[in-house]
Amino acid sequence: MLELKFIKDNLDAVKANIAKRFMKADPDAVVALADERSASIQALDEKRRRRNEVADAMKSKLEPNQRAALIEEGKQLKEHIAAIESRLEAVEKELSQALSRIPNMAHPDAPEGKEDKDNLEVKRSGQVPVFSFEPRDHVALGSLLDILDFDAGTKVSGTKFYFLKNEGVILEMALMRFALDRLMAKGFTPFATPDLAKTEILEGIGFSPRGEESNIYQLAGEDLCLIGTAEITLGGYYSNQVLSKAELPLKLVGVSHCFRREAGAAGQFSKGLYRVHQFTKAEMFVYCTPEDSGRWHGELRAIEEELFQSLGIAYRVVDTCTGDLGAPAYRKWDLEAWMPGRNGGEWGEVTSTSNCTDYQARRLNVRYKDDDGKNKYVHGLNGTAIACSRAIVAILENYQEADGSVRMPPALVPYTGFDIIRPRKKA
Repeated sequence: MLELKFIKDNLDAVKANIAKRFMKADPDAVVALADERSASIQALDEKRRRRNEVADAMKSKLEPNQRAALIEEGKQLKEHIAAIESRLEAVEKELSQALSRIPNMAHPDAPEGKEDKDNLEVKRSGQVPVFSFEPRDHVALGSLLDILDFDAGTKVSGTKFYFLKNEGVILEMALMRFALDRLMAKGFTPFATPDLAKTEILEGIGFSPRGEESNIYQLAGEDLCLIGTAEITLGGYYSNQVLSKAELPLKLVGVSHCFRREAGAAGQFSKGLYRVHQFTKAEMFVYCTPEDSGRWHGELRAIEEELFQSLGIAYRVVDTCTGDLGAPAYRKWDLEAWMPGRNGGEWGEVTSTSNCTDYQARRLNVRYKDDDGKNKYVHGLNGTAIACSRAIVAILENYQEADGSVRMPPALVPYTGFDIIRPRKKA
């Protein structure tokens, strides 16, 4: 969350930022509730002070009428204190909810816009493949190769679920190990995280577990949710801790299943593996000092680029527009891979990396002790190493051959143990 003092001191800028992000939040209500809280605390302190004075006075030798007056005042004080405490509790809750809706400030260079079409392309890398045949999409390829089964996924679990089969299973495992080996060589500590997290951790990271707009599956009768990304569990790992500056940066990579409701997602760009309810992902997470977060954001983007360069897949980098940032992100870069089977050949998002500054750390209470001995909030960053479902889309479509065979990127062959997947079915 944003610091309350910052909101008060920069109210117009906060309002402008909310407008640029096309979000609904009320910083005026935050300021009013904060002022009411301060006034309530002051009034409560005054009433409690007077209650203590009355209690002390009752110990003295008093005339009957004096004692009666103090008893009556004591009763009134008790009622007033209870009323103020009740209102203060309500104000605290309202203030917390209003604060949670205020998004992080956006980087001044983030392009202004409402949706992904307004993102700004800043770089392209690699060669887009040219085929001497009509390229198939990954759904058709997965069926020919007998490595993907969407019909069985729908029968067993519902739409947007799937089975990986045969070499498809090995390919997913190979992608995970491929990513982990490169990240561990860069000093990242690997984690296999829980697939469930408490509601308070999701809210701390900036995800909304409730409501029609939520992308989160919540367990009925439990204070637990299925995670949409290991960003949630890795971010929660150090909640309510004070780290030493010498520990920073903390570089983590978490492997987890990811679960997303994808409410309202439809259309041809959602077909197959591109937008599903469950997938496997390796997620990077960094906690660092505030002065280093800009540099680490660039480092995470460079790692994502390196991974897709190693896979030999053409991609572009886009600077994400203000309306597509999400509440926690200060700035976000997306990598979009070339997908030949997507509407005759288009770019599709495969990774993103966000600098969330201290927005998540404030909500999760993750601090570090600085050189001046004061506890300060760390900055948190996250980035996709490999999201298996979309990486598989890109590999199948870019490395396909005329007969439906798919060659493996050379960098993956040591992990898969095979260099080509051949059709099991007739085209």
